[in-house]
Amino acid sequence: MGSGILVKRYFFLLIFTALATIVSAQIKVLEVTHYLFPEFTKGVVLMKTGIKNGAMLNYNSLTEEMIFDNKGTKLAVSQLEQVDTVYISGRKFFILNNKFVELIYKAKYALYIEHKCSIKDPGKPAAYGGTSQTSATTSYSSYLSGGQVYELKLPEGYETKPFIDYWLKKDGKTEKFLSIRQLSKLFDEKESLFKEFVKKHDVKYDNQISIIELLKYMEAN
Repeated sequence: MGSGILVKRYFFLLIFTALATIVSAQIKVLEVTHYLFPEFTKGVVLMKTGIKNGAMLNYNSLTEEMIFDNKGTKLAVSQLEQVDTVYISGRKFFILNNKFVELIYKAKYALYIEHKCSIKDPGKPAAYGGTSQTSATTSYSSYLSGGQVYELKLPEGYETKPFIDYWLKKDGKTEKFLSIRQLSKLFDEKESLFKEFVKKHDVKYDNQISIIELLKYMEAN
């Protein structure tokens, strides 16, 4: 095989590797965002008066606020007591305990998700290769007060971990559950049916589809 062909193959291999690295980096950025959606999207805020306000919207899981983009300035939707429903990309959000929750299932029961996010501040280098917690606290405070909390991407080094809390509306009561075990207590009257379905279908707390299927089963039985 000629040296020219080898050089070309090596060149293309380098390009492919570089592209793979770029794509990986882009995916990582999306994974660590503290917003629910990757970008601000045209949505509607429906007020209890019936008035509809169109805006570029996104949900900040870190501050647990609905944010709208007003010509580059990001502000939180206020006067929550007057908000009925927020629509974004075919998804519905309602107010519960002064927080936005997403409705993901509604029949006899209604299931809501409260989107949240924890953050790990990278801190600043300290002596002997360590990290100063004091510096980390100062950096985090500056991040919050500086308005960066409303930007789509965090400064380099910050790590985020999205998580959810569920709310179930059943028999006129809306209650939070943080585990399958807690959910089972809301179905004491059908305990055996509940446990049988969970075991058979391996229902997991972080699998929204499996929980919805469980609720459908409990409604039908």
